[in-house]
Amino acid sequence: MTTAGWSGVGWQDWSDLKLIRSRLDAGADPNSGVFYPGPPLHSAAEYGSPAVIRELVGRVDDVDAEYQGRTALWAAVFANRPDNARALVAAGARPWRQMMAGWSPGRLSLATPTPDLFDVPDGESGLSAAEAAAVAEARRLIAALGDFDYDGLGLACVAGIGSEEAIHRLEAVPVADEELEEMMEDVFENFDEALAVVGVTDVSGGCVVTQPWGYTPSTPGVTKILSRGTVCYGLYANPKSGNQGSVTRDGVNEAWDTHPGGGDPSSDDPAEEILATYLYQGKAIAYCCAGAGLRLTDDGAITDADTWVRLPDRDYWS
Repeated sequence: MTTAGWSGVGWQDWSDLKLIRSRLDAGADPNSGVFYPGPPLHSAAEYGSPAVIRELVGRVDDVDAEYQGRTALWAAVFANRPDNARALVAAGARPWRQMMAGWSPGRLSLATPTPDLFDVPDGESGLSAAEAAAVAEARRLIAALGDFDYDGLGLACVAGIGSEEAIHRLEAVPVADEELEEMMEDVFENFDEALAVVGVTDVSGGCVVTQPWGYTPSTPGVTKILSRGTVCYGLYANPKSGNQGSVTRDGVNEAWDTHPGGGDPSSDDPAEEILATYLYQGKAIAYCCAGAGLRLTDDGAITDADTWVRLPDRDYWS
């Protein structure tokens, strides 16, 4: 939905200087009118080009106008668009303006692949030791997991307990190798039965419960049981609607239908969550592993579990 002269302009159009200039010359509002992802300058900062930004900054009322708690410069840094960020700073945008739980554009840039994007003024604090460690771990974990197709995957990342304890809590029983091989030949032939089978693997920091073909590990009935005395990050990679996440702590669901690895942070989020949202863009599985403090060294726990078990027949949606 767009108004004020921006109708029909999509995210891919913000690099088209001729198009954007023609809209502006025809009366499009340079300050507003774009429903998503934000005002024109924010949209160009995230998806556009330095040339379009230079066109817009000469027409907007305020190069540092905020939208949902962030400036266009912040949007450019978050989207890993350093050229756009430089164009905004050249037009007067302030890198060290405070916003988003203390994450100014300048401080956030220290966590990006271009940490020298801005000069750090005297008195400005860099990343804390914990934040620097989170950045390093994100890069290590994302590289360790690699890229693979995980559509349809269900996952529970559980902190502080091993696979033996997880299986005990779930009251699950082992699945014979022959039965597992037969089922995996076509899990959709008897899908209801396959939904009761999950894989469990010990990893550094806890364990992973996985189901490459279904949502069962992410259901409330599973995550509540697994999270007793600890925390569990759930994920279902819904092929129809995208990644659906949850956070369950000590048997209580704290967040449901989240979008791990995607979306913009909220200005109400704590500082560590804003950093995690930046670090794990497009990396839903890594986000869930990191949230639970799991330090995987490869994707084996996700794609090829150590132990396969069958869950008892019960309602896992309550």
